[in-house]
Amino acid sequence: MIRRILLAALLVMAAGERHSGYQDASPQVRAMQDDDASNPGFLWIQQGETLWNERAGSNSCADCHGAATTAMRGVAARYPLFDARLGRPITLAQRIEQCRVERQGAAQVLAESDEALALTAYVGLQSRGLPLSVTTGGPTRQFYAAGKALFEKRLGQLNLACAQCHDDRAGERLGGAVIPQGHPNGYPEYRLEWQSIGSLERRIRNCMQGVRAEPFAADSLELVELELYLAARANGLAVETPAVRP
Repeated sequence: MIRRILLAALLVMAAGERHSGYQDASPQVRAMQDDDASNPGFLWIQQGETLWNERAGSNSCADCHGAATTAMRGVAARYPLFDARLGRPITLAQRIEQCRVERQGAAQVLAESDEALALTAYVGLQSRGLPLSVTTGGPTRQFYAAGKALFEKRLGQLNLACAQCHDDRAGERLGGAVIPQGHPNGYPEYRLEWQSIGSLERRIRNCMQGVRAEPFAADSLELVELELYLAARANGLAVETPAVRP
């Protein structure tokens, strides 16, 4: 009897533990992510490595930072990060674009372009295996709180909040697929439904369309606040960039 009670308690604890969407994926999808030679995201990684070493504007990323394998180790695990000059947090992709335009004098690229995704994924890869460690205190606190409020806010014609799926119903099935906890530790990631790599922003905007809500504008503060909350909510989980998901 005591053993059954302990087992039940352990099962309840396990159900409440945070875990990566990797654990909700099929064995085939996990195998694809585990093998760099089979992971389609590495097509963008290769492009990102080329872009890192290629001059854009006045110089290349490597000219300033050196080898990404050492200079960028752990960087992606800390984003979104507060930018004192802007007075708000920014994402890793926004930081890269800021650096390209302001310091290299390079032309702007679209947020979901192959170039932007490739460079962000390449930088993200350098933190693979490290735990997310996003800061939520100090000047970031108000933006974290705003992101949490957005996560819990009902939106759209279906009147659904992110939390209703990714907290309340995580582990259940929707349309034959497991509802994940919604942790962003693998972005940019390759999604089979997209047949492409994509950003967390794209996934959030897709979800908003799914509940028949007007998506936030690209690169809006609301998206950054929500990304900040999601990343902090996943603190401690390992970076998996580039992850593979259904």
